[in-house]
Amino acid sequence: MALPQEKIYTLDDIYALPDGERAELIDGQIYDMAPPNTMHQRILMNLSGEIREHIKKQNGDCEVFPAPFAVFLNKDDKNYVEPDISVICDKNKLNDKGYNGAPDWIIEIVSPSSQQMDYGIKLFKYRNADVREYWIVNPLKQTVTVYDFEHEEGTMQYSFDDSIPVCIYRDLVINIADLLS
Repeated sequence: MALPQEKIYTLDDIYALPDGERAELIDGQIYDMAPPNTMHQRILMNLSGEIREHIKKQNGDCEVFPAPFAVFLNKDDKNYVEPDISVICDKNKLNDKGYNGAPDWIIEIVSPSSQQMDYGIKLFKYRNADVREYWIVNPLKQTVTVYDFEHEEGTMQYSFDDSIPVCIYRDLVINIADLLS
């Protein structure tokens, strides 16, 4: 007797979701997304604004895209993610649907339901897709885990009270606690 086959989902399945329902697609598997809480949104807005202002002051070419924003990491129809914050420097890969490729910097803000995804599955996917820098902001633990994939400087752990250096912008330091006060 044959084993039952696991269904492989595609972008068509993501686009067929009912209005207002959000999910991500990783290697053909759908992962539902819970609505964000107030602290999540506060961090998202303030952090996005801080990065945007830095880029603007430096006359930079990169752009900040907060969620919901579609990122197609691979050149297939089985991977679709919505990072909380995507910093994109190669605008040639932008189109009306989102971004085709690896953003330069991705920030995920952890919720209790997303920990396994953010610290495990997405970490693996982002590293293999050539994301240059990946931050995991954990409001419950008040920590920020920084992965500098571009310089292979390893993983650094910070608290919200620390001044956190940004790897792709050597002249930018962010203090999460200051952004929330």
